[in-house]
Order: sequence, then C-alpha cells, then structure tokens
Amino acid sequence: MPQMAPINWLTLYFIFLSVFLMFIILNYYSFLYFPKTIKTPAKKLILSWKW
Repeated sequence: MPQMAPINWLTLYFIFLSVFLMFIILNYYSFLYFPKTIKTPAKKLILSWKW
C-alpha cells in the first residue's frame, strides 16, 4: 500500500542514524592517545610586546 511507504523511510532513517552514531562512538573510543612526556621543565613564556 502506498500510504505505508513513509514508515519504511522512517525505519531506514533510524537505522542509518544508529549505524552512523555507533561508527562515531566506536572511532572516538578506539583511538588511544599517548601524550609525550616532557623531560625538561617548562620554560616561562615571556611576551615582549612591540607596540
């Protein structure tokens, strides 16, 4: 029946949205970040304004 077609589009939209969100979430949590360790103490940043 043609009047039932929007239900199919709605389910396709929800399936696409859920797969897209799962892809984003899995990519976010699968990335392992290892910060670089600084061996020397951080130097003071001296700003010399020219104006």
